[in-house]
Amino acid sequence: MIYTEKEIKQKLNEMISNSETEVIEFKEAKTNYSFNEMGKYFSALSNEANIRGLKEGWLVFGVTDDGKFCDTEYRKQGGLQNLKKEFTASINERLTFMEIYEISIDKQRVIMFQIPPAIRGIPTTWNGAAYARENESLAPLPMNKVDLIRSQIGVDWSKEIIEDASFDDLDPDAVSLARKLFARRRYDNKASQEIMETLTDIEVLNKAGITIKGKITRTALLLLGKEESSHFFDGFIPRITWTLYNADNSTKAYEHFDMPLLLAVDRVYSKIRNVKYRYIAGQNTLFPDEVDQYDPELVKEVLNNCIAHQDYRLRGKINVEEFEDRLVFINEGAFIPESVENALEPGYKPPYYRNTFLCNAMVNLYMIDTNSMGIPMMYQIQKTKCFPLPTYNLESVDRVIVTIYGKILDKNYTQLLHAHGDLNMQTVFLLDKVQKHETISKESFKQLKKDGLVEGRYPNLFVSFKVANAVGKKAEYVRNKGLDDDICKQLIIKALQAMKEASKQELFEVIEKALPESLDDEQKSKKLSNMLQSLKNEGLIGTSGSRRYAKWHLM
Repeated sequence: MIYTEKEIKQKLNEMISNSETEVIEFKEAKTNYSFNEMGKYFSALSNEANIRGLKEGWLVFGVTDDGKFCDTEYRKQGGLQNLKKEFTASINERLTFMEIYEISIDKQRVIMFQIPPAIRGIPTTWNGAAYARENESLAPLPMNKVDLIRSQIGVDWSKEIIEDASFDDLDPDAVSLARKLFARRRYDNKASQEIMETLTDIEVLNKAGITIKGKITRTALLLLGKEESSHFFDGFIPRITWTLYNADNSTKAYEHFDMPLLLAVDRVYSKIRNVKYRYIAGQNTLFPDEVDQYDPELVKEVLNNCIAHQDYRLRGKINVEEFEDRLVFINEGAFIPESVENALEPGYKPPYYRNTFLCNAMVNLYMIDTNSMGIPMMYQIQKTKCFPLPTYNLESVDRVIVTIYGKILDKNYTQLLHAHGDLNMQTVFLLDKVQKHETISKESFKQLKKDGLVEGRYPNLFVSFKVANAVGKKAEYVRNKGLDDDICKQLIIKALQAMKEASKQELFEVIEKALPESLDDEQKSKKLSNMLQSLKNEGLIGTSGSRRYAKWHLM
C-alpha cells in the first residue's frame, strides 16, 4: 500500500501514539546515518513484519525515541530516492523500500522508510546476514525465527527421507514398543485391536506418521533406529548424555544413550536417583509429606520435549545433568514460545514446530502432548507438590536449559502454596521468581504487594509478614524488613547523646543491624542519609565541618 500525504501523517501519529514496536524504529538522524546500519534495520524490520503477519515495517528519521520531532538533514541535498536502487545490491531477492516518504510536521523534516515483509519462506538478509529486533537493539536472526519463516514453505528436517535406509535399520524392540503405544492411542476397543494385529509393522509405522509409504524418514531413525544406524546422519550421533555430579560439582559418573531414542527415555530415567523426599508443607501438622524428588511424568515430559524440539542441524546432543538437589536438561535450539510467560498463557499455541513430522509422530506414540499443554502440566505438577517451579534459562539464543528442583527452597513459599491452593499460575510463577531472588517487573511487584504476598524494597523482595507469621518466622521477617524508621531515628539520637558527635560512618555502624537485611550497603547508606536529613529538617540534629568530614551532633 502506498500512502497519500494525509494518510502517511496520520500513520506517523499512530506510530508515535503506540511508541516503538518490533516493526517500527525511530531514529533522530539529525545530520546523517550509517548506510550499513540502515541495511541491518531493513533486514530486521522486514523479518519481524513477516513473522507477525504484517504488510510492512517502518524506519523513521527525524523522531526521537520518546516521539518528539527533531528535524533530520539526511540526504536533504538530494539522492533520497536513489536508496531504493542502492539497497537492491545488498538485500537478497533484490528487495528494496516499498516507498520513501519525505514530509514536514511542525516545520520539522521527517523521512519514513516503508519496508516490505520478508518473502514467504526466505529471511531477509543484508550483505548475507539476517537480523532481528531484540528489545531496542539489533541481533542476528535467531534460529527459532529462521525456522518460523522457513516453515512457511514446509521445510522440515525431520520429514526428510533417507533413501539408503531400510526397515532393517530399525530396532525390533523399538518397533514393537511403537506398535503398542500407537495401538493404545488409536485403537481402544477389541475390534480395533484385532484389526491392528493384522497390520504389518511398516503399515503401522505409516499410520503412526513415522515412515512415509514405507520409506525411512529421519524421524523413524531417531525414534526407532538401531544404534549402528547413526552413520546415516553423516558423522552426527543423536544422543542423550546423563551425567552425575558430586557435591563439589565434579563428575561422578556418566553414560551415553544413543538411538533408538524411544527406548532411551526410560533408560535415562532409570539412571536418575529418584529418592524419597520428606518435608512439612502445611503449618498445622508435624507429620511430613513424603514424595519422589522428581515426578516421573515431569521428567518424561521434559526429556521428550528435548527430543521433539532439539535443533538437530546444530549437531549437538541432549544433556541430562543430575545434582544432589536438582536435574538440569540442556538441548540445542531456540525456545519456540520465546518466553515461559507466553507458554503459560491459557490457550497458547506455538507459532510453529521446529520438527513438525517428528512432533506428530511423538504425539501418536504418547510421548508428548498435542495441545501445547506440556509446560503448563510441568508447572502444575510442581505447584501441586508446593515445590519450586521449573526454571528456564534462555540466555543463549540457540540453547534451552531447564532446571527441575528436587527439594524446597523457601519454606514460606511452600507453606503459602499449601495454604492457598487457589492461587493462579501467573501469581505462583511470580512468587517463584521472588523466592529464587530473580527480578520481577515493578508492575508485578505492586500487584503482589497489594495482595499482601511480598514485601521489601524493590527489587529486593521477600515473602510478606502474613506468610512469615503463619509459619512462625517473625524474627526472620524483622531481619528482612528492618525496624521502623522512628526506632532507627531514636537510636541515632541516643548515639549522639552518648558520643556528642559522630560521622555518618560511625552512625552507620550503630544502626546497621536495625536496617533491612534485604538492602545492600549502598541502599542502607542512602536510607541512613534520608533519616539524618529528616532529623535535621525537624531541628533535632545538625552538622559541623566540611561535607566529606562532616560530624553530626544534637541541636
